[in-house]
Amino acid sequence: MGIIVQKFGGSSVADAQRVRNVANRVVDTYREGNSVVVVVSAQGDTTDDLIEKAHEINENPSKREMDMLLATGEQISISLLAMAIEKIGAPVISLTGWQAGFVTNSNSGNARIDRIDTERILSELDKKKIVIVAGFQGLDKYDDITTLGRGGSDTSAVAIAAAIHADKCEIYTDVDGVYTADPRIVKDAKKLDEITYDEMLELASLGANVLHNRSVEMAKKYGVKLEVKSSFEKIDGTIVKEAVTVEKMLIRGIARDNDVARIAIIGLEDKPGIAFKVFSLLAKNNINVDVILQSIGRDNKKDISFTVTKDHLDAALKLLEEEKNSLCYENITHREDISKVSIVGAGMVNNPGVAAKMFEALYDAGINIHMISTSETKVSVLINVKNAERAVQAIHEKFNI
Repeated sequence: MGIIVQKFGGSSVADAQRVRNVANRVVDTYREGNSVVVVVSAQGDTTDDLIEKAHEINENPSKREMDMLLATGEQISISLLAMAIEKIGAPVISLTGWQAGFVTNSNSGNARIDRIDTERILSELDKKKIVIVAGFQGLDKYDDITTLGRGGSDTSAVAIAAAIHADKCEIYTDVDGVYTADPRIVKDAKKLDEITYDEMLELASLGANVLHNRSVEMAKKYGVKLEVKSSFEKIDGTIVKEAVTVEKMLIRGIARDNDVARIAIIGLEDKPGIAFKVFSLLAKNNINVDVILQSIGRDNKKDISFTVTKDHLDAALKLLEEEKNSLCYENITHREDISKVSIVGAGMVNNPGVAAKMFEALYDAGINIHMISTSETKVSVLINVKNAERAVQAIHEKFNI
């Protein structure tokens, strides 16, 4: 048959019964004649529990030591799943990220994959074994354990699929596909049969929690066929690929991201190079910036507002405070009680008035907009977090997706 990579998230292996369910599904795929590589995340809330344990000892532990600790979560999952598959009677071996050949850079907590040495994985597949790999982790050139950051197990699975030229990469989650909106918020949200890489990448980047954006970027780059499926039901999911066969819908989906903080730098000098100074400072310290808004200059002064993830807020504020003299600004403000709500669709590029329709939906719902960001395939707004779910519902209804 073919080579299949399957990835199961933490909720899919949260307890003994779910581990057994995953084992049965994996073995079924194997017994259909496929070579199977399985990537798993840490069980349930294991990662959160480990973070809590760390903070009981040290409220500000080093990223290196956090990687040493957090990598243990996936090791528990791979061994338990391998034991469950052994009990069924299928040949299996579990491998940590470094045993599977993951070589990363040294950016602890958010490492990037430099390469995968596939010799061990391919050797075990040649022995007709199911290969279970710990997602989210690798080893840098100093032989230090690293973790890949948010969504790292998705990225691990796609990277393996690309490296071994798998026929398909199946991402199993607690939902049965990609929906036009979060079905927990919008009751009439519809499941998509297929979606393009670009549309999925926008949704993933904007807060849709089905796939992580780094994994979609990699799938697009290497042409990996993705399918998002349910861990709990044996039904068709959503296929992510280069082009879809149906006519492009105006709006393919609505995403909400509450992991957003806004920083405003007030009273910067209105001269060339200031924006470069601000954002190069943040970039050098691995702080990603999203929505950016610069005011019109007045009295040789200007303001710049931008968003970061909440876990980067304190570091960003500290850096900017330390560089206050060189940046020459008056003061800094920040807010955490905000949410980013976005619409995504390749079809909107040739349809004027899409943004206006979105803003009308928010106006009708009495929701104020703080910032706006647009591209050819998405429109994002920042609003108060208390209004986020209501905004998603209003927009979904307005566009009648």
